[in-house]
Amino acid sequence: MASEDVKRSEGVKAPSNAVIGICKSLIAGGVAGGVSRTAVAPLERLKILLQVQNPHSIKYNGTVQGLKYIWRTEGFRGLFKGNGANCARIVPNSAVKFFSYEQASKGILYLYRQQSGNDEAQLTPLLRLGAGACAGIIAMSATYPMDMVRGRLTVQTDKSPYQYRGMVHALSTVLRQEGPKALYRGWLPSVIGVVPYVGLNFAVYESLKDWLVKSKPFGIIDNNTSELTVTTRLACGAIAGTMGQTVAYPLDVVRRRMQMVGWKDASSVITGGDGRGKAPIEYSGMVDAFKKTVRHEGFGALYKGLVPNSVKVVPSIAIAFVTYEKVKDILGVEFRISD
Repeated sequence: MASEDVKRSEGVKAPSNAVIGICKSLIAGGVAGGVSRTAVAPLERLKILLQVQNPHSIKYNGTVQGLKYIWRTEGFRGLFKGNGANCARIVPNSAVKFFSYEQASKGILYLYRQQSGNDEAQLTPLLRLGAGACAGIIAMSATYPMDMVRGRLTVQTDKSPYQYRGMVHALSTVLRQEGPKALYRGWLPSVIGVVPYVGLNFAVYESLKDWLVKSKPFGIIDNNTSELTVTTRLACGAIAGTMGQTVAYPLDVVRRRMQMVGWKDASSVITGGDGRGKAPIEYSGMVDAFKKTVRHEGFGALYKGLVPNSVKVVPSIAIAFVTYEKVKDILGVEFRISD
C-alpha cells in the first residue's frame, strides 16, 4: 500500500518536474538566441540593407565598407538597429517550435504505426525531418508579423521620412495603415524556404558526421570512442548551415523585398520599381518579385548580402551553443543538447 502511495506521488511530481525542465530549457534557448543574435546583429542588419538597397544609389558595397558606412553615418547604435525586435521574437518562436515539434512528432508517429502495423515503430530520420519542417513553418507563421516589422525597423535610417519608434509602434502602424494582410507579406517564400533549408541542414550534417566517423581523417576522431568532439560537430553544423542558407537565400531576398511593399515612407535606400529613384515598391506576388529582381538587377541580386550572412553563421552557432550550455548549467537542467 505504501509503495502504491509512493508511485502515485511520483506520478504526480514527474509531470511537474518535466514542465519545469522544459521551461528552463526554453529560457536557456531564449537567452542563447538573444546573445548569439546580438553578437552578430551588425552583420544581420547589413545583410538586410544589401538585400533591399537601390542598385542605382549604392550606399553599402561589401561587408567591411558597409559596416564602416553604418558606423560613420549612424554611429554605434546604428549597427544594432532592429536587434531588439529580433530578440523579442526568439522566445515565443522557440516556445511554439518546441511545442509544435512535440505534437507533430506524436501525430506522425501515430500515423506511421497505424500504417506499418507495428506498435513499437519509432520515427525515422526522414519523419523527424518532416516533424521539424512542420514545427518550423508553424513557429515562423506564428511570429511572422514580428519578423516583418523587424525588417522595416532594420532598414530605416535617421533620414527616413517616418520613424517607427519600436516593434509595438511598427506593428500598430502597419496594421492601421496597410491592413492585417501586410503583416504577412513575404510569408510564402519563407514557407517554401524552410524545406530546402531544413532538408539540406539535416542531410549535409548527417553525411559529414558519417564520413568523418568512417574515414577518421586528420586524426580528429578518438579511435576508442569513435565519437565526434563538440568542436567537430560545431564545424559540421556550420558547414551544413552555410550550404542550407546559400540554397534558400534567394527566397530570403524576395521575402525581405516583399515585406517592404506598401511602406510609403520607406527610406531612399530601398529599391523601387526598376530600381531608379524612390518609386514605391510593387510586387504582385512571389513570382513577380523574382522576375522584377532578375530583370532589373540581374541574377546576382538574388544573392545580395550572402557574404555577411555566411560570415555570421559560425560565430552565431558557436555563441548560441556555448551560451545554451552555460545557462542550462546555471539553471540546473540535467539533459544536454545531444539528448
